[in-house]
Amino acid sequence: MYPDPNSRSQKMYDRALSSLPGGNTRTTVFMKPYPIYAARGEGCRVFDLDGNAFIDCINNFTSLIHGHAHPALIKAATDQLALGSAFGLPTQSEVELAELLAARLPSVDQLRFTNSGTEAVMMALKAARAFTGRPKIAKCEGAYHGSYDYAEVSLDPTPEQWGRNAPVSVAYARGTPDNVLADVVAIPFNDAEAAVSLIREHGRELACVLVDPMPNRAGLAPADKAFVQALRDVTREVGALLVFDEVITFRLGYAGAQGIWDIEPDLTTLGKIMGGGFPVGAVGGRKDVMAVFDPRPGKPMLPHGGTFSANPVTMRAGIAAMELLDHAAFDRLDAMGEAVRSGINDAFRRHGVPGGTVGLGSLLKVHFADRPVRDYRSAYLTDEEARRQAIFNRSLLNRGVLAAGYGLMALSTPMSDTDIDAIIEAASGALAEVAATL
Repeated sequence: MYPDPNSRSQKMYDRALSSLPGGNTRTTVFMKPYPIYAARGEGCRVFDLDGNAFIDCINNFTSLIHGHAHPALIKAATDQLALGSAFGLPTQSEVELAELLAARLPSVDQLRFTNSGTEAVMMALKAARAFTGRPKIAKCEGAYHGSYDYAEVSLDPTPEQWGRNAPVSVAYARGTPDNVLADVVAIPFNDAEAAVSLIREHGRELACVLVDPMPNRAGLAPADKAFVQALRDVTREVGALLVFDEVITFRLGYAGAQGIWDIEPDLTTLGKIMGGGFPVGAVGGRKDVMAVFDPRPGKPMLPHGGTFSANPVTMRAGIAAMELLDHAAFDRLDAMGEAVRSGINDAFRRHGVPGGTVGLGSLLKVHFADRPVRDYRSAYLTDEEARRQAIFNRSLLNRGVLAAGYGLMALSTPMSDTDIDAIIEAASGALAEVAATL
């Protein structure tokens, strides 16, 4: 049972405190009183240092769509390792993965590879500035787009910082320069009228509008089609670019979220599942926009390097991962996601606990809000909802299911019907514990 002060994870955490700040390298994996340390993964399960097995519904924060140690991905990576792990030269593998991705995304003519989703978003925003010659960006309140200063503005404003009439640009990290805040326009998610009004107000200065069509940190509520279409229309009107952040939502379908919403953005950022379990990111888009990276005329408008960008091990594993994700694979992931969402929603009603799930495809998020969740503000947890979330997460963990501390679950292709039933059963038991505290 977690927590166990005599566990190997507790001892490893105590050891880590001397060499890592807070015993930690990624804030996202920190948990109190100590994090569980992974020893190995196999299929849809992860095993900790004490040998406990968990059905992994974190999947490294949505990136491992094929679970752990998939044989095809191991083969692709090890075959490349035998040939070399990195070169100061381009390789055929980056051409092949770029061709595969461009073939799936009608809005993408060309791509540049990066090492993470954060880098992909950073380069997309810089590309938009280089292409338009404008300084400002607009982004949705509460939406996470990585750790680039401009992209993380207004990531977690408190109710006291929300502003009366419109979202306010609020710093996420201490030390964020004021001029960064001045160049970011925060817009509300799923409020087309208000968002369009703000974009028009700042239109002459806007390089782009950055949007995740199903933002995890803002509640994982899918965007209304009318909202996304309004962003597409108004960006064309004011001469700004529309940037889709599909670092997570690319796992929603064969052509990503833009295929589901039937919207063609000017630029798209990718990451996570497209790397086959290795660090990866990419920015892609229209050929005329991507020309800002082109070095053939001399110094490009936007120079871009990166020692490990388009690393051949990542590229080969990414090709293998994407080839496994055919239409049949997405159909099965969709069915599993619908089964888990439906099963957990039934358990909420059966146990009389306010709340439910949101999401699409293989993604879902558990909420304890007695109201519709449509955006960051409606997803914002009250103290009581946070208490129920904590009880649920701890109980789920002790029933052998690993989910993110804020309720996110990401399913994977190795999961069987038995695993899906086990996830639903564990969630039901966890909700029973929550119900007992009401």
